[in-house]
Amino acid sequence: MEVYGLLASGGIYDWPIISQISWILGQVMNGIYNVLSAIGIENIGVSIIIFTIIVYTILLPLTIKQQKFSKMQSVVNPEVQKIQKKYAGKKDQVSLQKQQEEMNAVYEKYGVKMSAGCLPSLLQLVILFGLYPVVQNIPEYVTKVRNVYTPLVDQIMGVKDHVDILTNVAGNTASLYDFTTANGITEALYRFQENSWSALIEQMPSVESAARTTISEIGRLNNFLGIDIGTHPWNLLTNALAAASIGGIILAVLIPILAGLTQFISVKLSQMSSTVSMQDSDNPMMNSMKTMTYTMPLISVVFGFTLPAGLGLYWVASAAVRCVQQLGVNKYLKSKSVEEMIEENRKKMQKKIEKKGTSGKEINKMATTNTRNVGSQTNSKNKVSTDPSKEEKIKKAHELAENAKPGSLTAKANLVSRYNKGQKTEEGSK
Repeated sequence: MEVYGLLASGGIYDWPIISQISWILGQVMNGIYNVLSAIGIENIGVSIIIFTIIVYTILLPLTIKQQKFSKMQSVVNPEVQKIQKKYAGKKDQVSLQKQQEEMNAVYEKYGVKMSAGCLPSLLQLVILFGLYPVVQNIPEYVTKVRNVYTPLVDQIMGVKDHVDILTNVAGNTASLYDFTTANGITEALYRFQENSWSALIEQMPSVESAARTTISEIGRLNNFLGIDIGTHPWNLLTNALAAASIGGIILAVLIPILAGLTQFISVKLSQMSSTVSMQDSDNPMMNSMKTMTYTMPLISVVFGFTLPAGLGLYWVASAAVRCVQQLGVNKYLKSKSVEEMIEENRKKMQKKIEKKGTSGKEINKMATTNTRNVGSQTNSKNKVSTDPSKEEKIKKAHELAENAKPGSLTAKANLVSRYNKGQKTEEGSK
């Protein structure tokens, strides 16, 4: 819900990385529209669908990587949970350090990193944040659509006090736009609903002809299977109910319902790729997976009614593409056993570590260690792990102490040490 709220508010668009990604994706959308226009298809809805397919195809490698990690988690989690139970309630620094070391050993054995599942998800999220403003504000990125608004925008900017008039017409959303610029006015006009257009014509009679021409042309570009993707489905629904139009009601609810349904199917398919048990109460992933299964589709339906239908069409298209991709990913992962994936991960990790100078024998030994019982055997209190570099330093210190100059503090300490040893020897002989 927070993600949808961020996107709907538009505040995230100004982030440097997001705006740069949006610009790149905007060029892709502009190219798609130009190609379709060249073959006689000038339709924003069709452009959004093709655009969505291309973007999600680009994201496919990240999706596969994320799903692989999810499948590996089903093997890693039982061992990690065992370690967590072992150190449950222990908050001292030594216990926490040991717990972390044992958990790292488990991940290293399977050739994965604890952050391996986060990076693909983060990259996907950043790209999707960049994709959203392109779909939401087509005229900013698609030149031919923006040109449709240009004659009207030029006339509006020539009207005295046009900023105050547009601010009044836009109402609560006025703060989202800069009415002193052509781009700001175009963005507002693209999101105008029927009542806003009526108010604009009423308060600016001189632009009525250009406004009606723009409304007609944009309506043609926005028409997708009889649905105006520039309008809010909720407005379409209320108008259809007032007119008692069954066909209108069906068209109004079609995109929001499809958005929720395809989202639900997509989530279920993604869960099938993982062997995480939904009945395992000890599994921390279970509750979040269950919540996502039902809340995400509901959110899609709600926002599908309250935001322009073009966004709902994007959600339908993206969920449908994910469903198709997920079927392919599930089939691919089903053909690969966990053992094969572990071996692949080990080889990748071995290459990375060998580049840093670690021997292959040590890596193989680490990889083949049975860590399912990590930490089950307690170490002797007197047993201390040794570091070769530390041993060398200690050896050199002993050599320096033995060769200390007569009369020095070190030489005197050596005399005391030999005296103590002699005393212990005499007591032992007695």
